[in-house]
Amino acid sequence: MAIGGVLFDIDGVLVTSWKPIPGAAETLRVLADNQIARTYLTNTTTKTRVQIAELLSEAGMEVTSDEVITSAVLTADYVRDRYPDARCFLVNSGQIAEDMPGIDIVYAQDVVGPNPDTPDVVLLGGAGPEYDHTTLSRVYDWMAHGVPLVAMHRSTAWNTAEGLRIDTGMYLIGMEETSGRKATAVGKPAPEGFLAAAGRLGVDPEEMYVVGDDLNNDVLAGQVVGMTGVLVRTGKFRQDTLDRWAADEFAMQPNNVIDSVAELPGLLGL
Repeated sequence: MAIGGVLFDIDGVLVTSWKPIPGAAETLRVLADNQIARTYLTNTTTKTRVQIAELLSEAGMEVTSDEVITSAVLTADYVRDRYPDARCFLVNSGQIAEDMPGIDIVYAQDVVGPNPDTPDVVLLGGAGPEYDHTTLSRVYDWMAHGVPLVAMHRSTAWNTAEGLRIDTGMYLIGMEETSGRKATAVGKPAPEGFLAAAGRLGVDPEEMYVVGDDLNNDVLAGQVVGMTGVLVRTGKFRQDTLDRWAADEFAMQPNNVIDSVAELPGLLGL
C-alpha cells in the first residue's frame, strides 16, 4: 500500500527511560529521507509535548512538539467538549497544565487540609508518588458519590531501565470494581488519539502504519481504526503474552511483528 505516514508509540519503541533504543534514530532518518510523514502518540503524562520533543532530540531524533500527541492533549479536548468550565482535580506525576490550556486545574499535591472542596471532575494522569493513600481515598470517595472520573489512559504498566512500573490502570480496576462506576479513559487504546494522528497528517488511517510495544493499547487499537499494525519486541513486549494471544483463533492478530524499530525500514521496503 501507499505509505501515508507512520504513527509511533514512544516509550519502549524509540526510547527506554529516555535513552534511545538502538536503530531508532536511524529509522526516523530513513523515513525523513523518503519523505514519509511521522507522528507520535503517547500515554506519557510526566512530560509536556515540548519536553518530550526535547528529550527525543537529545537522544538523536529530530522530533518537533507539534508532531507529538499526548493523552493530556486529548483529555483537555474531551473536558472542554463534555465539561466546559469544570473545576478539575488532577492526580498526575508531572506538571502538564501547559498542554491543557483553558482547563481549570488543581493539582492533588497542592491541596491542603483534610476536607477539600468537591471538584466537578476528577482527572487521573500517570501514576507516581502522587498516588498516595489519602489522595486515592479522596478520589474513590468522590467517584462513589458520582463525580465524573476521566483517566488520561488505562495503561497498567510501563517499562523502565529498572524494570516494570505499575500505572493508572491498576488503580482504576480496583476503584471501578468496588464503586460500581466506570471511568472514562481518553488516551490509548481509545480510538480518538489514532484518528487525531491520521487527521494531523491529513491521510486516511488505512494509509498509515502504527508501531508499538503494547499489543493491545498500541497495535491492535490502531488496527481497529484501519491502520497496519507493527508490534516490536522491545519495551513492555512479552513473548508469552503474544503466544497466548496467538493461540486464540478468534482474536485479532498483529499484522506484523519485528524485533525492534530498527527493522521498520526493511519492512516498509525502504
